[in-house]
Amino acid sequence: MKISLDEHLKQLPFPATEKWPQGVWDIEAFKHGSMSLILFAPQGNDYQTPHDQDELYIVVSGTGILESGSELYEFKTGDVLFVPAKKEHRFVKFSSDIQLWAVFWGKSGGESC
Repeated sequence: MKISLDEHLKQLPFPATEKWPQGVWDIEAFKHGSMSLILFAPQGNDYQTPHDQDELYIVVSGTGILESGSELYEFKTGDVLFVPAKKEHRFVKFSSDIQLWAVFWGKSGGESC
């Protein structure tokens, strides 16, 4: 199976909503069982709220800062970021070329070590 970045980018953005006033910049590209793959390419501000599942972000392009709780993580193309389920997080000070694959998996509430 192949999942095309370009094909999914062409579908963005979706119309603005009350929660995402600058348009919706994510699309589910694939789902299998509890795992889903989302393309996230925000423009302007990141208005996301905590998720019920653990999450990996794979930085396809761009730079910025992931604010996760009280921690700040600088990132660049090629980096991978982890956010546990239910943790408040958002991208701040990110470049206009930001593109991320987000992988969600596992049970609601996340997996414990």
